[in-house]
Amino acid sequence: MDREKIGFVVGLTAEMALLRGTAFLGGIGGGTPKGAANAASILAGKGAAALVSFGLAGGLNPALAPGAILVPASVIERGETYHCDPGLLAWLGGATCAAMLAGEAIAVTASAKAALFAATGADAIDLESGAVARVAAAHGLPFAVLRAVCDPAARNLPPAALIALDGGGRIGMLRVLASVARQPRQVPELLRLAGDAATARTALKLRLGALA
Repeated sequence: MDREKIGFVVGLTAEMALLRGTAFLGGIGGGTPKGAANAASILAGKGAAALVSFGLAGGLNPALAPGAILVPASVIERGETYHCDPGLLAWLGGATCAAMLAGEAIAVTASAKAALFAATGADAIDLESGAVARVAAAHGLPFAVLRAVCDPAARNLPPAALIALDGGGRIGMLRVLASVARQPRQVPELLRLAGDAATARTALKLRLGALA
């Protein structure tokens, strides 16, 4: 399959930046299921022959460290399972985990992540893969997921991380700074999260570079 025919749906502008220098199609969903569905539909309308959900994810499996590559065999959304395309899985280097959970909201606390892991068995959670899977199914397109763990299962997310994004997938620094001013004790956790996000993006960049 031509690279120009593979559409990558991302949540953040920082994730889209990883696709620079590649021939892949790209669309930004802004970090929401609705936005991801819209981005995937636009890519399908532009002639994408396959869809890939790409970017960061939250770990549910305690064994997964920041930067762990996630190529799930399936995506679970609202009790329905979407199986990733075998050909795309092989192209991405093979499945690295059993399932990705399509969340409707960010899993904020370690206890919430543990509950989701126990209930679903999914190794990680993100907000876009379910939408990409649904759009791919509606258009009869193969799909897969290539993501990396940002916040691991044992990590609680700081408040500023939950309000950082705007609708275009950009970091709203004014909102982040306002949150830090209200709760300055979250700064160490924010810095750790930023470091883990950088680790995850580096892992994704390396995996992209290895794709034939």
